[in-house]
Amino acid sequence: MNTILKCENLYKTFGKKEILKNVSLEVKEGDILGFIGPNGAGKTTTIKLILGLQNITKGRVLINGYDVEKEFTKAIEKVGAIVENPDMYMYLTGYENLKLVSNLYKNISKERIDKIVRLVKLENRINDKVSKYSLGMRQRLGIAQAILHNPNLLILDEPTNGLDPEGIKEMRELLVSLAEKEKMAILISSHNLAELDNFCNKVCIIKNGEVIETSDIENIKKDKITHFQIFEVNDTSNIKDILTENEIIILNKTTFKINIEKEKVDTIVEKLVKSKVRIYSIKEEEKTLEEAFFERTGGNVID
Repeated sequence: MNTILKCENLYKTFGKKEILKNVSLEVKEGDILGFIGPNGAGKTTTIKLILGLQNITKGRVLINGYDVEKEFTKAIEKVGAIVENPDMYMYLTGYENLKLVSNLYKNISKERIDKIVRLVKLENRINDKVSKYSLGMRQRLGIAQAILHNPNLLILDEPTNGLDPEGIKEMRELLVSLAEKEKMAILISSHNLAELDNFCNKVCIIKNGEVIETSDIENIKKDKITHFQIFEVNDTSNIKDILTENEIIILNKTTFKINIEKEKVDTIVEKLVKSKVRIYSIKEEEKTLEEAFFERTGGNVID
């Protein structure tokens, strides 16, 4: 897969204060990268450097191979972004807002506008005034504006802020569709870790201006120290008598977890079967993204 966005060793200072230190990350086509960190960690500053809204102190940003500082126009032409709330005219219809934005670009046809309206599922309300839209509908219209010119990189800063569960679900489905069907690379900064857990395939964690981990989301959530396997059985009352040499936590009458590497699960199964314990399921315990985040950052704290 092609690398669409690449940040290399970014530094940002304001006076003597160092805001970013050696920040590197990349997003490939079809990726949804969750960019997470405590308040004040440097997420929005990084996004502003990527979009050329602030000067880079040291390092560089490449978008589709173009350097943002040296070749800004070429670098930014295939980028869509929403930083904070999308701008739109409330007294105009959704369609009129899109038509205004289309005038900023060359050769955006009515067919393209209609396609985007369908993509963000606003076809039934696109001719209503934006003042009558719910917050979720406005966010979808904002994304429509951001992708009207067919970018291959979409950058979103807190896109689910203030949305109700239905709005968050619609946003999630839209972003997954853009990544899968349009092969768009998406960088999304958000505090809603439970939601990012549902649709990001990669995560970059930043704390005090430094990237402390970048990985596939499944790797981030795996505990590097313990290896708990969760067993569902017919009865847990005698489990600790049967499996005496391992760390065991009884969760309820039919479920327990045991600290053992995956490769040794068969020995546990053998012991349980010999003791006439019926096994219904076995799965490796996974942390939530939120748990993994707090483990690595020590909580939502700025040092």
